[in-house]
Amino acid sequence: MTSVSISKRLQTIARYCPEGARVADIGSDHALLASYLLVKGIASFVIAGELNEGPFQAAKKQIHTLQVKDRASVRKGNGLAVLQPGEADVVCIAGMGGQLIVSILEAGKDKLEGVQRLILQPNVGEEAVRLWMIENGWQLIAESILQEDGVIYEILVAERGNPTLPYEGKDRTQQELLRIGPFLWVEKSEVLQAKWLHEHEKWQKIIVQLKRSDKPEAAERIKEIEAEVKWIDEVIACLRTDKQ
Repeated sequence: MTSVSISKRLQTIARYCPEGARVADIGSDHALLASYLLVKGIASFVIAGELNEGPFQAAKKQIHTLQVKDRASVRKGNGLAVLQPGEADVVCIAGMGGQLIVSILEAGKDKLEGVQRLILQPNVGEEAVRLWMIENGWQLIAESILQEDGVIYEILVAERGNPTLPYEGKDRTQQELLRIGPFLWVEKSEVLQAKWLHEHEKWQKIIVQLKRSDKPEAAERIKEIEAEVKWIDEVIACLRTDKQ
């Protein structure tokens, strides 16, 4: 079996996969994570799901090079439609927007029967994913935030349980922690600071653009954004103070 090189982002996801698990990677990005899990002896079986023909063929080719046909299945289909209930212990969905991840989970709820763990990496819209977990009985058990090639990624790990537990006993409201991440808030890493500094900068640029507008709704929008910026300022200040 050949070696497989993957990004730091995918390595972090792989660390959350329990040894011996049957892992389904939905939107598998050429089956790189699935291949790595097999090569490292982490997964006992992998399912790589792809929606489009090009990535589907690329994933098949990647798995074929490993010569592990008995431990891998590459399938073409939409989201969790590639799964049968009870055939995966872990579902990974990475590299998509949070709203798309939520729609995939919502559309395939029946396929989550028997799934013990979700490992989700939204590119944006993490709040929507955390909210879906709460509304559907999935308890967030771990979070990671990392920066790679100038891009910040958040990885959310959940199992069935008490979905509000991670948000209890914190010095921020549940609504705030849905945005920040309850475990990330406790950890207060430099990468989390960098994320919110970037958000601050983004909104400040939008304010500058809006101030050039003569549209009547611009003034109201500026007020809304200034309130958001004020909240972000407070979050950043707490991250810095508590970390010192």
